[in-house]
Amino acid sequence: MKQDLPKTFSELKLIEPLKQALIEAGYTHPTPIQAEAIPSLLAGHDLLGCAQTGTGKTAAFALPILHRLVETNNKALPRHTRVLVLTPTRELAIQVHESFATYGKNLKLKYAVVFGGVGQSPQVKALSGGVDVLVATPGRLMDLIDQGFIKLTGLEVFVLDEADRMLDMGFIHDIKKILKFLPAKRHNLFFSATMPPVIEKLAQTILVKPVRIEVTPVSSTAELITQYVMFVDRENKRVLLNHILTDQNMKRVIVFSRTKHGANKIADFLEKNGIISEAIHGNKSQSARQRALENFKSGKTRVLIATDIAARGIDVDEITHVINYDLPNESESYVHRIGRTARAGASGVAISFCDSEEKAFLKEIEKLIGKSIQVVKDQPYHSEKVVEARLMSASKAKALIDGENTLKTRNPHRRNPRNNQRSVKNSSPKKQHANKGNS
Repeated sequence: MKQDLPKTFSELKLIEPLKQALIEAGYTHPTPIQAEAIPSLLAGHDLLGCAQTGTGKTAAFALPILHRLVETNNKALPRHTRVLVLTPTRELAIQVHESFATYGKNLKLKYAVVFGGVGQSPQVKALSGGVDVLVATPGRLMDLIDQGFIKLTGLEVFVLDEADRMLDMGFIHDIKKILKFLPAKRHNLFFSATMPPVIEKLAQTILVKPVRIEVTPVSSTAELITQYVMFVDRENKRVLLNHILTDQNMKRVIVFSRTKHGANKIADFLEKNGIISEAIHGNKSQSARQRALENFKSGKTRVLIATDIAARGIDVDEITHVINYDLPNESESYVHRIGRTARAGASGVAISFCDSEEKAFLKEIEKLIGKSIQVVKDQPYHSEKVVEARLMSASKAKALIDGENTLKTRNPHRRNPRNNQRSVKNSSPKKQHANKGNS
């Protein structure tokens, strides 16, 4: 079947205004998910897509949806929308909305985006006359539904994007509430990078005889990404980061932090050392997050420090390096993170810092991706102590780290509880002194 897939966008049976917009945007060859999904969606099938960010899935659903809207030629009633796209984050909602506007710029259609963290008045005004496509985050959408500013009874197409991240962020209950407002007869599209049982069950309640498309399984990382790991004592991570960022070949870099507090501290440290960087996370205002993202896209900011949730909506080409300052305790998050580089056929580099506790996470990651990550010893902060440290279980490592982060949030000046544990066990002054630097 795949050998018969269209090799160029001109082969797809899309209306001419869409083809012209694609030409103007420089699109010529569809990605695998676009080549598989677009014909199925044009034929009216529900779709279950297992695909990560960066595979081209937004165009895979936006193009056939726009085609359908023009072909059916219905008119949205005031405070109604013909299409609803649900996304987990504000950043992703904005980018999906921009994609619809770009692909549909030659069409006489109305697009709107709603999300929390900003005043709702402009959003309410945009919806008042009715829109053809609404991109929304679940929380703000429920607020607007409850206030009567948007109705979904005339919906033609429903898209649930990044369902697994919705689950991670606790939005599943909101989604189930929203589903009750949708008409029974509609076209459904469901996308998720991973398919745990709870997501499969949700998909079954939404989709009707769907076509299933799987592109780039989560366990496979991009072939063009060169991966390295650096063993380093935790107290030396910041100076190691500063050291490697002196390499001017690192032109556009995302650094992943486990916590919002940690992201801020990294950004402050780099700024003091003359490296232009900004942090992006859930505690930042929407305007601050958008400004940081635009500065990163334009090249004003060379280094973006992000948490996993905030980074989910970052879709920026030409990211040369991804640095895992903190290794994620969920192996699949590692794959999502490093997938921010090596996009659109470019190569990329992923560097992970690993301290003693994080060795447990490294083992799980290597198991998922099916290979060992190359160790870089030729760096000034390489730690044989970490190399030789006893491997604990991933659950124990997570509990230790989570406990420490909770204490740091409550009292930033409190000593590391892991070191307190060790100092009790190792009562000699020499050992206590050795552990003192981890605070």
